[in-house]
Amino acid sequence: MKRQVFYSFHYKQDSRRVAQIRNIGAIEGNTAVSDNDWEEVKKGGDEAIRRWIDANMQYRSCLIVLVGEHTSERPWVDYEIRRAWNKGMGVFGIYIHRIKDPLLCRYGYMGFSNMGDNPFDKIFFENGNPLSSVVPCYNPNPNDAYNDIAEHLEDWVEKAIKVRG
Repeated sequence: MKRQVFYSFHYKQDSRRVAQIRNIGAIEGNTAVSDNDWEEVKKGGDEAIRRWIDANMQYRSCLIVLVGEHTSERPWVDYEIRRAWNKGMGVFGIYIHRIKDPLLCRYGYMGFSNMGDNPFDKIFFENGNPLSSVVPCYNPNPNDAYNDIAEHLEDWVEKAIKVRG
């Protein structure tokens, strides 16, 4: 049986990279939301966004933060990380800057982006230690990031869940 996970990422910047990871198929992720649907949720304000995140996180055992160039700056990614951690979910990140963005490739670019900051470095325990001291953020092989993620994704999910178990 495939694990149920929640993907957290910077929607506007990284959705094409994230779609590739969703298509690996090793795990069940939260349903991809269309641009139109996300705009409808956002019209309801912060409380509507919180409700949407909370509802979509329900029954998930792990949060996977797909870390692009600006992911760590996103307030809703921060909310999702805190929410998942407080619910006792498994939590980890994967840098996706080396997953090619097909749209950028079409326009003659290499399709890669810069590596973003680790979002777990910005959340702290009461003792002052960052969440990154216990939550890994994997950096896949730069020569074949997609296949490296595909090969390890299930193991990373299981490890994150076991740590919290």
